[in-house]
Amino acid sequence: MQDAGYVRQAFAGIARRYVVANHVLSLGIDCLWRRTTSKRIAKLAPQRVLDLATGSGDLAQAVQAACPAAKVLGADFSVPMMREAQKRRFHRLVAADGLRLPFQDGAFDVLTVGFGLRNMASWPLALQEMSRVLRPGGSLFVLDFSIPRLPGLRQLYLFYLKNIMPRIAGWITCQRAAYEYLCGSIERFPSGPEMETLIQSNGFQTAHGTPLTFGIASLYEARKAG
Repeated sequence: MQDAGYVRQAFAGIARRYVVANHVLSLGIDCLWRRTTSKRIAKLAPQRVLDLATGSGDLAQAVQAACPAAKVLGADFSVPMMREAQKRRFHRLVAADGLRLPFQDGAFDVLTVGFGLRNMASWPLALQEMSRVLRPGGSLFVLDFSIPRLPGLRQLYLFYLKNIMPRIAGWITCQRAAYEYLCGSIERFPSGPEMETLIQSNGFQTAHGTPLTFGIASLYEARKAG
């Protein structure tokens, strides 16, 4: 699990350059990942969507564009990150800790968390809280980095993750230490069947993961029991 205090401090330090760093480090592919997620959500025609760990609001805005009839709310424990979302003209925001959400049981049809579960202090408790605020039969979408399983690609990606990504991100944000910590969290974060098991063990009936871009990222869709 993660050090919540350090994560809060790290995101406050990189908030202003976070979006630029993301696009550079992923060569813009992160936009495609969010588009894939929002298209899947649109098929469910939700009315109420919570984007947890919304950060600069990129995923929330993509979901809102794909689901114009839905009310999309963004929540994050980092106020500096949400200020960046406001600069990008997303204003439906609330400051909230992912382990103690200020919402009633069953308040949302869909809950999304993009590149955020990995940074929460307790993955099981966070998933249980996500399940609580989803209605029966509601859907969870977890989008995050993962480690490719093909041996050659896996080693190449791990080298990039440990040696190149922190240097580039440090040059962009002047916060290399923060990215060394965050990049290290990607290797520790469960993916594939391990993530599916984690989700299903903490409030969800089904969970299925889809590798994106050769497994550099993964999208997990889970359903709360109806």
